[in-house]
Amino acid sequence: MDHAELQRLVDQADDAALLRAVDGLAASREWDLLETLRERCEQAVEMGRQLWGVAMHVDYRLAWEGPAAHAARAVERGSSRFTLGPLTEVASSTHEWAALEVHLRDPVVRATVAQERALRGEDLRGDASLAAYASLPAAVYRWEPDYALPVYRDRAAKFAQPDAAFRHVPLTAAGGSASEPFDDEATDALRDVVRTWWTQSAGRGAALGVEGDAAGAVRALRGERPGGFGLMAVESAEGLALLQWAGASGGAYGPRPGGAAGRFAAWWAAAALTGLDWPERVDDVFAGELGAACAQLRWYRWAGTEPDTGWTLRLAIEDPTDGLAWCLEAVDQREDEEA
Repeated sequence: MDHAELQRLVDQADDAALLRAVDGLAASREWDLLETLRERCEQAVEMGRQLWGVAMHVDYRLAWEGPAAHAARAVERGSSRFTLGPLTEVASSTHEWAALEVHLRDPVVRATVAQERALRGEDLRGDASLAAYASLPAAVYRWEPDYALPVYRDRAAKFAQPDAAFRHVPLTAAGGSASEPFDDEATDALRDVVRTWWTQSAGRGAALGVEGDAAGAVRALRGERPGGFGLMAVESAEGLALLQWAGASGGAYGPRPGGAAGRFAAWWAAAALTGLDWPERVDDVFAGELGAACAQLRWYRWAGTEPDTGWTLRLAIEDPTDGLAWCLEAVDQREDEEA
């Protein structure tokens, strides 16, 4: 395929033919021609042809399977709104830091990519260029879980859930004690984890705190809802894995924030739950304090009689030292999943 053929396809504005051309150029590793196709699709948009979707798909393919230089350019263009995931995450799923970082110029993009690579096992805390823009240390600590990471493909992606999400929660006649519900920094942080589900998708959710135990917090959140509920204890690392998964997801329709954003949301919520002040710079010392504090909390998944369909997060967290507990419920689903 030459430049004239590419222009003919663009002029015809045939999305299906253009996507076949993208497949062919990627299969034959003609990355420069793929860049040219993207540029011409973008120019066509300015002329009134609706080819922005093709242009974004080209950026996705370049980020996912292109050489590091092409992937980095696609990431820095930032056209992720209608791709399967943020291009920082897409490129990081298939390219190591050493290959990408020499081509990344934007410091915020560099820091985000480094965070994504940290989720995949790289320890980049020694890279001084990241310090000023890093929201978290670019390494996963021993007290953290193995986070559930997506697997991207050419036109699809698989978004895994943490193992704890699949364990059955038996319904029990749970008692529980609780004061009147309250809002605090912890409830705000828990809502922030899943805020995309109801601000940019079709979901709903609620969080509250009580003086009491986890069962009392769940009972306070459920109110007069019929049916019982059950609690299942999980490790603190599993609770963080669930929070990270939810924070990384856009729910049924929202744009996916990505793994790095999900990890930050989980840490922010954990700091609020444990009462730790967020430092100006998150370092190894704070990380150690947070891990130890999380281990002192009691973490639970909970379930009611309602079926878990689509995107569901039901967590309860108890602080036995201060006699406080918090509960979060967030659900989202596609229209074709509704009963």
